[in-house]
Amino acid sequence: MVNSMKKHWNSIYTSREVFKLGWYEESPTPSLTLISKTNIKKEETILDVGAGTTTLIDNLIEQGYKNIVAVDISEVALNRLKERLGEEKASLVKWIVDDITQPAHIDKLEDIALWHDRAVLHFLLEENQQQMYLNTLKKTVKRGGNVIIAAFSLKGAKRCSGLDIKNYDQNMLARFLGKEFNLTEYFDYTYKMPSGELRPYIYTLFKKTV
Repeated sequence: MVNSMKKHWNSIYTSREVFKLGWYEESPTPSLTLISKTNIKKEETILDVGAGTTTLIDNLIEQGYKNIVAVDISEVALNRLKERLGEEKASLVKWIVDDITQPAHIDKLEDIALWHDRAVLHFLLEENQQQMYLNTLKKTVKRGGNVIIAAFSLKGAKRCSGLDIKNYDQNMLARFLGKEFNLTEYFDYTYKMPSGELRPYIYTLFKKTV
């Protein structure tokens, strides 16, 4: 399963220009809005799960964050992101190729101040995949840490990149994370794809209390 998903995403990132990908954001404004509300320190650790070729990393570097970890199942995606950033900026980021459903490296991380996930969780359809995601999140995010999860909303698409997805609202995400996490912010956001199609998302911010 891991190898097939790795192959799928490597193929996606190999076959298309980055700016034509269905989830490409020229500016990740919704994520930056929520990050600004966390008030985390510049030296604290930010983990971007499913980073792909995101422009969020560029923005975090420009804002002076010094401890950024970019994780993706696709080494092709991360290599393309490194290439865009250039050697100097890329050297400021810790790069991890890993699968959140069967982690070999992510679960070794500690004291994560911010876990950021835009459009990863909603691809995890099986209960054991969701549970591994949750276990890793709980293990790595420190007490008082923050969790941002953005997923296709209940009004959103049912498939993406040839794969089925699970739709969420803020209450479903709160139940998923459990009592250790308080929902502090959420909003609906309609993302306009490069193709012009619209994709309704739910963006959520949680704080770990235990």
